[in-house]
Amino acid sequence: MNYALRLPDYYKIDIDNLKGEVSINQFIVNAVAEKIASLKTLDYMEDRAKKGSKKHGLEILSLATDNEPKKYDRF
Repeated sequence: MNYALRLPDYYKIDIDNLKGEVSINQFIVNAVAEKIASLKTLDYMEDRAKKGSKKHGLEILSLATDNEPKKYDRF
């Protein structure tokens, strides 16, 4: 599938600076693939959230211990 694509000059400059060793075409294809994946993930998470329940979430949280976090897990 082919599309004619018009990019503003300021996007082309950014793409040229960020694309590394890949072609502009491959950079754009990867950007589209990432966007599709993020939107599908958002839809998936929203569907999962609709199937969940507050009661079940609180039950899971009640299983958490009151232990202090390890030193390497602290801010």
